[in-house]
Amino acid sequence: MDTRTVLIFLGPPGSGKGTQASRLSAALGIPAVSTGEILRHECESGSELGRALSAALSSGQLVGDNLMNQIVGRRIQAADCSAGYILDGYPRTVTQARCLDQLLAKLGMPGPTVIDFSIPARDVVARLERRLQCTHCGRIFSVETGWHGQLVCEVDGAALVKRADDHAVAIRERLLAYKQNARELVRFYRPRGYHRIRASRTPDEVSRDIFSALRLHWAAPVTRRHAAFATRAAC
Repeated sequence: MDTRTVLIFLGPPGSGKGTQASRLSAALGIPAVSTGEILRHECESGSELGRALSAALSSGQLVGDNLMNQIVGRRIQAADCSAGYILDGYPRTVTQARCLDQLLAKLGMPGPTVIDFSIPARDVVARLERRLQCTHCGRIFSVETGWHGQLVCEVDGAALVKRADDHAVAIRERLLAYKQNARELVRFYRPRGYHRIRASRTPDEVSRDIFSALRLHWAAPVTRRHAAFATRAAC
């Protein structure tokens, strides 16, 4: 039996895919491939492609199919993906999904199992308005409503900042773009290994359902902090 695993996380931005991808990555020993992180690294490179990507991401636009297929295709052929991987943010269109099917067949990888994160738009907006990112390690943190002042990462002490694509206009654009493609993707994947998860609950409740759908044992992690996962910088 093929023990390799290819997982696809479907869901709008802010639905918690990154948190769950990190947990499953640790449990299965396979990398979580976030297209958002891949694109942001390219933006930071200062290349011509990076500048074009930066302009698109800042305005909430999606990157074209051909470019995304190339970027993701290159990443999942890396050595650390030989036993499988978790795709967070790809595919976003049926065109990309068909391209992924072709690449998986070419590489001799099994077909994907899909986890669909279902969450109301109002919950997504509320989450993204509280979201900050570490400027060093890229980890995402959620802060209390009404926060002010500089916060720092609990892991490396670097400053936390609001992402350029987490402002109101970009959030609306991203939700609209996701909704336009989501129904077709669900129809495409539903006849296969497809699982819909209610993502508006706590991370542990969502993890429990995902692990159950994949027939894995779930053990809640030890919580080191109570609340916002971030520390306030010294004045």
